[in-house]
Amino acid sequence: MHILKVIFIILEVVILFNLLIAVHELGHFLAARWRGLKIERFAIWFGKPIWKTKINGVEYVLGCIPAGGYVSLPQMAPMEIIEGKTETPAAPLPNISPLDKIIVAFAGPLFSFGLAMVFAVIVMVIGRPVGEAESTTTIGYVEKDGPAEKAGLLPGDRILEVDNKPVTKFGGMGDSVTWRVVRSEGPTIPVKVERGTEPNKQVLTFNPVPMKDPTKAWQRKSLRHIKIGPAQAAIISEIATNSPAALAKLMPGDQLLELNGAKIYYPFALDDYLEAHPDEKSVSLQVLRGKETNAVTLIPAVDVKKTADAATEVPPSGILSWDGKWELVHPNAFEQVRGSVEAMLGTFGALFSHKSDIKIQQLGGALKIGQVYYTLFSSEQGWRLALWFSVLMNVNLALLNMLPFPVLDGGHITLALIEAVRRRPVSAKLLNYLQTGCAVLLIAFMLYIAFFDVQDLFPGAGARDKAHPEMKATPKSEPAK
Repeated sequence: MHILKVIFIILEVVILFNLLIAVHELGHFLAARWRGLKIERFAIWFGKPIWKTKINGVEYVLGCIPAGGYVSLPQMAPMEIIEGKTETPAAPLPNISPLDKIIVAFAGPLFSFGLAMVFAVIVMVIGRPVGEAESTTTIGYVEKDGPAEKAGLLPGDRILEVDNKPVTKFGGMGDSVTWRVVRSEGPTIPVKVERGTEPNKQVLTFNPVPMKDPTKAWQRKSLRHIKIGPAQAAIISEIATNSPAALAKLMPGDQLLELNGAKIYYPFALDDYLEAHPDEKSVSLQVLRGKETNAVTLIPAVDVKKTADAATEVPPSGILSWDGKWELVHPNAFEQVRGSVEAMLGTFGALFSHKSDIKIQQLGGALKIGQVYYTLFSSEQGWRLALWFSVLMNVNLALLNMLPFPVLDGGHITLALIEAVRRRPVSAKLLNYLQTGCAVLLIAFMLYIAFFDVQDLFPGAGARDKAHPEMKATPKSEPAK
């Protein structure tokens, strides 16, 4: 059954990912039909065809390299390095006007924006799940000896500003804590927080020194962080048999509220506390079950057993996994598209800033996009999340293609404008060299990004992972001596 589920998810990813490409190329195709251009081929994916057929003089192709698509239009510009040579000899074709070239080139991004709006309307109707990282700016986790702890930040602090800019959420792009930290450029990052409750509420500013994790020469360079995480409800999902949590009569669905009188701000607070206090004989918990709050005493495990992996240890509480809170929201369709545009422009701004740590290698290609789609589809609300992510992907596809780089749609528009000003086409020989050279650069760029994307598919040992594996544990139930 697991294999069938994986196959089904992969099919969903392939279908949705290629829908984005097909609609973009359909825009070029229909515009070329409208303007009377010669159409040789409509292709999804690049490389040697694994399937093709010819209908009304147009060759429809499925390539072997899943990295995009194209419509072969010989009156636009030579693109043989990407599109390949046609089997039929080239016949002399009439020149087309710069306006025709602009219309055909612009139609692809226009259709991508249109599809983004379609997805955004669907998401507005059916809703999308929003987790706690998008609905809070409260700190839940501060890593020991990390930049945030050294600066004085504490769990429970509600972040108001990062790098002198307001924040409304913890994760994601735009006005989020994570993005503001990554996008910062100074030696320290001012973080303004609200601490405490009335009448003792304080507004304080801290200046943590950001850090970056060490990486190998062949790995993506890590980005700035200050070792904090968002506040999240500690809701139990799964408990190991005969573990301390099971013996304390904890159950899946229970939410841990307090630990020894202190509020719990993140799911792994209990295990972190037990690991930091190995001689603790018992801990007191406040547990919310349904609408009732109860006091529970948990006796920690004495021995720590290795799993078959031998690299991970049984969590001392015996709680194997946790659930988070989420709510279904119905964001305005235009706001979704606007937010996606702002996210892309923010990324461009970071890329072109010489002080920014965000470089070309931080971008993701087809493999990364496929991995994200696979992860989204694997979750309980995956289809909603995948549709929401597709809004961003279509805006991404449209804006990237509008860059004034030969081979891309924006390059075709730029060349057409030059032709309109000069009142004559760019030399065919020069255009061929230009298109070929830029195509080589584009292919090299795609391979460069794929090199890092492959590493993300098979990650090695990295920084501390707070997620525990699923396992069965039978630790001792008597208190430590």
